Amino acid sequence: MNARLNPNLLNPDLLEATRLTRAGQLLEATALIQRALGGRFAPSPATEATPATGTPAAHRATEPPLEGSCRVIDIGPFVADAEPAQREPADAAAKAGEPAAEAVVPPLAERLGATLRDKLFKLRGAVPAFEPIVPGHVPGHVPEAVPDGARFISASYTNAAGTRSYKLYVPSNYCGEPLPLVVMLHGCTQNPDDFAAGTGMNELAEREPCLVLYPAQSAGANGSKCWNWFKPSDQRAEHGEPSLIAGMTREVAASYNADRRRIYIAGLSAGGAMATTMAVAYPDLYAAAGIHSGLPHAAAHDLPSALAAMQQGSARAAGIRATGAGTGRETPHPVPVIVFHGDRDTTVHPRNGEQVIVQFAPAGVRTGSTGAGSKPRASIERGQVPNGRAYTRTTYHHPNGSPHVEQWTVHGAGHAWSGGSSRGSYTDPQGPDAAKEMLRFFLAHPAGGKAAPEGGQPQ
Repeated sequence: MNARLNPNLLNPDLLEATRLTRAGQLLEATALIQRALGGRFAPSPATEATPATGTPAAHRATEPPLEGSCRVIDIGPFVADAEPAQREPADAAAKAGEPAAEAVVPPLAERLGATLRDKLFKLRGAVPAFEPIVPGHVPGHVPEAVPDGARFISASYTNAAGTRSYKLYVPSNYCGEPLPLVVMLHGCTQNPDDFAAGTGMNELAEREPCLVLYPAQSAGANGSKCWNWFKPSDQRAEHGEPSLIAGMTREVAASYNADRRRIYIAGLSAGGAMATTMAVAYPDLYAAAGIHSGLPHAAAHDLPSALAAMQQGSARAAGIRATGAGTGRETPHPVPVIVFHGDRDTTVHPRNGEQVIVQFAPAGVRTGSTGAGSKPRASIERGQVPNGRAYTRTTYHHPNGSPHVEQWTVHGAGHAWSGGSSRGSYTDPQGPDAAKEMLRFFLAHPAGGKAAPEGGQPQ
């Protein structure tokens, strides 16, 4: 029998969270839902709250972690702008077209969990974290067969932090000589085969001989296969996922005689965010980094702050310099980086790309103020891909004139790999070729050496 909805039976946190959600105050709504899931009501105005979060101190000390309370996703907040695969009616009465007031009230936790998923994260199952550029494309597409003589090897690496599988591309012309090694970190829901197909990095490795390593995030570590860039335990050298990625990098470099001065790392979205952390934590291992649609190092410390950083950038990251501080590998200068970001990205706000630039720009090239938000001197170039997207390329220089940081803003592009192939997921074939430009930038920046002159017109 249907029971009339009685608002007095509901936790007032839900009513207030609904109001906050409609007003766009998602973080405040998240906090209220978290407390309600733990069986607590909203505090009275007289309850003491901390200035930083507004959360009552007594509640904050006993609240369970957000991910432990509401089964949002497995520590992967990359769904802020993704639409659910289907929006099902809330209950049987709604399916039958009956008024909402006559609906059966499901358990409170179920209602709150659904509200959190639909209103805040909009997630049902393993929803992709990006805006698909290729309609109807199925993630995980396997790339075409490798050329004769080339190999695409599957293996795994294990240390105290766990085990991760990987794939390694060895070009057909490899004869044991020292080659550059490029490490490619995929985005959420992707895998090495899919990422290789979409970026086209293996094809480039045939033309500019290099080894290409694709670490694979496991569904056991993150249900959406996102790298856990926002967890403090995965933001430090020799801890968590950074130790796994660095460990397999060293192992492959030793096994295949990679050129130790030319080891690089790049990534997309969650992989891009993890690539910034790897560049900060291991400046003695990676000579340069490529960040596509990613976030700065330590942009977040938990799920709510990750969602906030994705939506509007991170104030927390603005004061962090990418010199390895606190990692045990402190260096006077950050590694060179090349950054790609679409200016229509609604999944990771383009402001994050700006913050990566500020984080990695050498202090010696900053102008005017020495504050954390100041930017280095720059040269600007504008162009357009034939029958494709326009872009702005900004190059930040050392005082000696050598380039150190490149920023590519792709106009009209969303959250997808620029210039990628439709054989892979989450690519934008109309944009400038990010893989080609990253490899060019990498090879011009060997570790410990002066950057090579910029070569040719970008394509």
